[in-house]
Amino acid sequence: MGLERVLSLCFIFSSITYIFALTKEQEMDRISMLPGQPPVKFLQFSGYVTVHEEQGRALFYWLTEAENNADKKPLLLWLNGGPGCSSVAYGASEEIGPFRLNKTASSLYLNKYSWNRVANILFLESPAGVGYSYTNTSSNLMDSGDRRTAQDALVFLIRWMSRFPQYKYRDFYIAGESYAGHYVPQLAQQIHDYNKNSSHPIINLKGFIVGNAVTDNYYDGIGTATYWWSHSIISDKTYKSILKSCNFKSHKTTKKCDDAVNYALNHEFGGIDQYSIYTPTCNASDKKPTVLRLKNTLLRPRLSGYDPCTENYAEKYYNRADVQKALHANTTGIKYKWTACSDVLLRNWKDSDASVLPIYKKLIAAGLRIWVFSGDTDSVVPVTATRFWLSHLNLKVKTTWYPWYSGGQVGGWSEVYEGLTFATVRGAGHEVPLFQPRRSFILFQAFLSGKDLPKS
Repeated sequence: MGLERVLSLCFIFSSITYIFALTKEQEMDRISMLPGQPPVKFLQFSGYVTVHEEQGRALFYWLTEAENNADKKPLLLWLNGGPGCSSVAYGASEEIGPFRLNKTASSLYLNKYSWNRVANILFLESPAGVGYSYTNTSSNLMDSGDRRTAQDALVFLIRWMSRFPQYKYRDFYIAGESYAGHYVPQLAQQIHDYNKNSSHPIINLKGFIVGNAVTDNYYDGIGTATYWWSHSIISDKTYKSILKSCNFKSHKTTKKCDDAVNYALNHEFGGIDQYSIYTPTCNASDKKPTVLRLKNTLLRPRLSGYDPCTENYAEKYYNRADVQKALHANTTGIKYKWTACSDVLLRNWKDSDASVLPIYKKLIAAGLRIWVFSGDTDSVVPVTATRFWLSHLNLKVKTTWYPWYSGGQVGGWSEVYEGLTFATVRGAGHEVPLFQPRRSFILFQAFLSGKDLPKS
């Protein structure tokens, strides 16, 4: 018997052993094969976890286990922002997941730099009303906010780990981008407090990593206007008008502020992709326009995917009945179509922390591993905004600013502080792993290892 045949049989035997070891609940959630999916060696699971019985809130998850030695790899929870955008649409399908969608939404192909090469990845559509996640209480769609989103996510994790006890006590990390700059540290704080007050904590939280993260109203607002001006997108006059008219410390906006920002967006920006200012925009006839709204002094637009039309492919693929059946999704027959983002949630978001910096201070003191990164061509939550709020944490510098490398080229720049690492990713827009997959993978590997980014 040839070596290849022996290895093949060993793999089949180990896979069968693993499958037979699954519980009934896990087997019900196991994905055998997605429509148009290439063959893979890792296991996948997806389904629903109820987080509130009385109101009928259930969150949809998709787990892609690590390519090799899944039982020894950490677990990473990925969250997209919005608020109201899907981790299936973005994180799983065009950023860190193992598959990419082709242009006709008829098949999938492999992502060479999927993060499940080094970790088990759990994608969560959160809160209820995002993607396949649902609620039986329609008013929930009108009163979602930061607080309930974090509470429901904690309930989800506790109940999900009861369904998948092999992940209890496993090294656990959280990652996300954009408005997940709120979700991720807020959930980390919920887990930290739960562990402190529980006699049997099961979530072994080690740290979190966020990219182009909405963090602090004031510094985000000032930093965004500064980025627009410093990258020659807006005029001196408009820049001065925004700084003079907008009180970034206030939750309320004014007509003068709205007028100044809207003038910049409608008359000076031009037809660029605001999430990636140097790359082409999508010219597809069915492309939805990017919508920008000024709310609580933050720009919270609908995410625009980069192919730059990838979001369109996701909305076709995940509305297919055969795809939903394979994912065990939409089992209750939701009356509306699956969408990459929920405008209803975005328009009606109720509570939003003006700043999550106090949470950073608390979790840095608790010793969590915390990394913050920024794609440097994003004008929506730009690198300048992040650098402004980082400087006001007043952290002691451990490793001064240096270039880091990927494939013999500068991948970005980094500075390491006591309790936090910051890194830029050169040439990346808002969705960093989409624009720079190799560089983001190196970044994630370094984060997991707790080591500095490569200096040569």
